[in-house]
Amino acid sequence: MSARAWGWAVALFATISLFAQQGAASIDVPEGARPILEVKGDGFQIYSCNATDQGMKWILKAPEAKLLDASGNLIGSHFAGPSWKLADGGEVQGELIASRPATEPDSVAWLLLRAKPGTATGSLASVAFIRRTGTHGGAAGTAGCQAAADAGKSERVLYTATYTFYSAQ
Repeated sequence: MSARAWGWAVALFATISLFAQQGAASIDVPEGARPILEVKGDGFQIYSCNATDQGMKWILKAPEAKLLDASGNLIGSHFAGPSWKLADGGEVQGELIASRPATEPDSVAWLLLRAKPGTATGSLASVAFIRRTGTHGGAAGTAGCQAAADAGKSERVLYTATYTFYSAQ
């Protein structure tokens, strides 16, 4: 291999290594956390067209999804907050800790959230972390939100995801 080709190979490897380190934040739960509930979210990500410093953009307004158990039974809902509420009254709100790109194109990111202090109640009282993985769909498109006349438009994008709730220990 020539010195020039070797230089290009080293530069390419360094670039790939840097991207791998920066490209995907860890959404791993802290050591000792244990899963207490896993559900499927099935519904919509709702966006509003708004003016930003970078021009007109679709901005997430709220999720709106049914929560389904492993048998497909409706056991709760997911809505703005972000919040999760079960049919038995258990409820929790989350605060974003980390995000990483989804494995599928046009899908919302995978997330790690911490339970917002004072919001975990009932059957979800012991929840310390919520993780969203396995997303399919839900990412905002680019069409329909380019001009000032589009401001205020809404878009509902179908999505599914796996939500896993963890206790701290």
